[in-house]
Amino acid sequence: QVRLVESGGGLVQAGGSLRLSCAASGRTFSRSSLGWFRQAPGKEREFVSTISWIGSITYYADSVKGRFTISRDNAKNTVYLQMNSLKPEDTAVYYCALRGDSGSSRMLDYDYWGQGTQVIVSS
Repeated sequence: QVRLVESGGGLVQAGGSLRLSCAASGRTFSRSSLGWFRQAPGKEREFVSTISWIGSITYYADSVKGRFTISRDNAKNTVYLQMNSLKPEDTAVYYCALRGDSGSSRMLDYDYWGQGTQVIVSS
């Protein structure tokens, strides 16, 4: 049973920073690709970033490129999302997801999901 637990969300002013964490258990983490997605109120869930298990190749949505950084610590079975220069439009519930293949921006490619952590950016 794979379990993903996100943390680090909260309320921050525009221009501020937050670091989200996602701790994984139940699977060989080092051979898994991880993704971050978000869902704003009244909107569909969307891709934010992914990091592959081979070479830790990263990919970002255009809306966060240059502001967000994804990273992983295989020794801690944890993936991080450093979010800088936050904007009100970044307000959403952020979810991490895991798959046993290369990184992907498609939700349907992921097998396991966390419960989400809320990020609110005030203007």
